[in-house]
Amino acid sequence: MRKGGQYYRIYADENTQEFDDEYWEILRGKRHLSKRSWSVLIKEFRTTDKWAGYKPRYRQDLEKIFDYLDQKIGSRDVKLLRAADVYNAMDKNSHRVRFANYIPVAVTLLAKLARRKGWLSENPAADIELLKVPEDRKKPHLPWTDSAVDTWREEAEDLPRLIFELGVGSVQRPGDLNGFTWRHYDGTNLTLTQNKTGVALLLPCTPNLKLELEQLKAALGDTAKPDRPILANADGSPMSYFKIARIMRDERKRLGVLAHDLHALRYRGVMELAWAGCDDDEIMSYSGHKTKKMVIKYAGFVRQIMRAGTAAEKRKLWEQLLNETSTKQESDTRGDTPLDTKPISH
Repeated sequence: MRKGGQYYRIYADENTQEFDDEYWEILRGKRHLSKRSWSVLIKEFRTTDKWAGYKPRYRQDLEKIFDYLDQKIGSRDVKLLRAADVYNAMDKNSHRVRFANYIPVAVTLLAKLARRKGWLSENPAADIELLKVPEDRKKPHLPWTDSAVDTWREEAEDLPRLIFELGVGSVQRPGDLNGFTWRHYDGTNLTLTQNKTGVALLLPCTPNLKLELEQLKAALGDTAKPDRPILANADGSPMSYFKIARIMRDERKRLGVLAHDLHALRYRGVMELAWAGCDDDEIMSYSGHKTKKMVIKYAGFVRQIMRAGTAAEKRKLWEQLLNETSTKQESDTRGDTPLDTKPISH
């Protein structure tokens, strides 16, 4: 519908009372907030035990989608949403595939609550086909090289260096780094319950990580209270994952190591454990991985280098032995009498 040079969408089907209601709301310049709206449903969903039981990181992902839905269709009656609307929203966010693919997930969770309340009979996001990440955007997390690590430790600012050592030293996911408080540090170890897996870990600190933590604790003085996050804002509140990522990206750009991202710090940590000769089970006890698949992926590169180095040494010894044997055989064939001692013929 067009009014005053602007187009307004009518969500309801034609020839229905809902269509007439929307038409006259637009004509009068006022849309009312439906008592069975997405905003109401989102608000109620946040009070459920299901929501409370989700891991913090999963809630963060859903919150972004809930905010988006609230902004776009918050005032609309839930029964007016169609699968085509969900696909349309996903297409508009195709530049951020992960976000787009969370839209039908969030709608499905809300639709289940709406069905229990009798507001919906079907889930408009059922059987929605998810978007695929284009091949040219599937960038692997490149491990931090020795050169990049040296550059960082020598030239990075204090806060990015702390984030770096916390990531490499704890071998944890970036989403867990802002969960560390001073209560979790005893001067030697860090303790943690992973957001994604719920696994409880005790992590001995590396010398570099311990140095960074001790320096920060000394600088904070009495303000380093047990409940204060180690990665904290100026007001003492925990830094968001997005702020941590932004700080690291800015510093990576400044130091010319953009190829090595925040997620690859965990990769580097696993690599260092593999370099130290740790087996898969030992690495998993540190990283908290529940299966060996990712450990094998991260540590496999290091082990290939180590095995190749061992193989090269064996090859070198073999070639040396081969050359010595060949030289001896040639000497035996010629005879070993020096020329200046050969008898003179008469």
